[in-house]
Amino acid sequence: MDKDKLYCDALEWIHGLGRFGMKPGLGRITALLELLGNPHHKGRFVHLAGTNGKGSTAVMLASILREAGYRVGLYTSPYLLSFTNRMAVNGEDIKKDDLIELVAQVRPLVEEINKDPELGVMTEFEVVTTLALTYFSRTNLDLVVLETGLGGRLDATNVVDPLLSIITNVSLEHTDVLGDTVEKIAAEKSGIIKHNRPLLTAAEDPRVLKILEEKSLQHNSGFYRVYSSLDGEEAGLISKPGAELQEISPEGQYFRYTGSIFSFERIFIPLRGTYQVANAATALAALELLKKEGFTVSESELRSGLEKTEWPGRLELLSKNPYLIMDGAHNPAAIESLALSLPHYFKYSQLILLVGMMADKDIPAMLKKILPLADKVVFTRPVLPRAADPRELASVATGQLEFKKEHYVISEHGPALEKAFGLAGPEDAILVTGSLYTVSDIRAYWQDSRSKKAKTQ
Repeated sequence: MDKDKLYCDALEWIHGLGRFGMKPGLGRITALLELLGNPHHKGRFVHLAGTNGKGSTAVMLASILREAGYRVGLYTSPYLLSFTNRMAVNGEDIKKDDLIELVAQVRPLVEEINKDPELGVMTEFEVVTTLALTYFSRTNLDLVVLETGLGGRLDATNVVDPLLSIITNVSLEHTDVLGDTVEKIAAEKSGIIKHNRPLLTAAEDPRVLKILEEKSLQHNSGFYRVYSSLDGEEAGLISKPGAELQEISPEGQYFRYTGSIFSFERIFIPLRGTYQVANAATALAALELLKKEGFTVSESELRSGLEKTEWPGRLELLSKNPYLIMDGAHNPAAIESLALSLPHYFKYSQLILLVGMMADKDIPAMLKKILPLADKVVFTRPVLPRAADPRELASVATGQLEFKKEHYVISEHGPALEKAFGLAGPEDAILVTGSLYTVSDIRAYWQDSRSKKAKTQ
């Protein structure tokens, strides 16, 4: 059978799995991993959770370690351009042939587990995590940087025993699953803290810090904090790494870092957004802790690794005159950070907002934070059943939030982007946001249309 057909069949099977299991817990993935010989027992991991920033932190950490000569696996979600983005080794996505082979091995085992009424039906994320852990176990790696999907305590990735746990930050998200208060969500995310394994966090909310510190003490884990400035309060148990933004531009930003081991001036990262400084500082603090496990990195390797970091869809600039900017902010905290950062990195006359969201998000809160920046808005949707109807977005904006500026409802992302360009002048900016799925769809359309245009010239 044709390889492309086999690959499409594998993806169709993966995406056809249940989004949520019949009951919460790690029983299903544990059972599947046991059938596969517990591949996760063969690796060394850094495990990341958090409301926002965990993906950026993971990518920066992996990039630095690769630059230092280590073989590093990286597991992130969701993907932006291709499903194979989800699992990579030394910056290279899993090959389609390898994914086809893994699915062929895992599929009958999943179907066997799905027949057990005590376990319930496996979810897509559980299976994808199993595929990744199995893939990494077959590739001679020094470390795997593993990002949670949702929460922490019952997240499918929480089967690993990491060298280091990282919780970037905690705010309200997925309240129907994780709880309706910051404290409940922090308790869920603290579930990744393991016995005698240090915890590193960039959280600032005192309610969150109290829960994380208490859980760390219960597990005899070191408790480390990262500060977004150099004049924070003392860190409680051990060290006090911190970062301070020094200079920003449309190309990226420079910051100062001071930690227990590293102390550097004018470190450059190509990622935009003031919040990325805290994420970079978290990656550097993680390296300080990993040094105790034998991972050493020189200053030149550290700087080069950060400079080479690629993380599409996060305040990403795709073109100029007008600016085309894409950011996958998908919850109120991320949207707020985007709204605060955008004017600092880009100077424009008008902002045309192209927004599509998922139906299970806090749509009013997200729109309330981003609409004040917009001069004109195009409401659209990603190509997913769970996407919010753009008419609903427009209704919330014009009704509940009393948004009275020029706006349009265009469901199909291609025409929506073309409309945004039609509304923008060369001194303006187009911002695509609301969901990584929206960014993925529109980014793919934009790249495809550019490619077709280039072929005709």
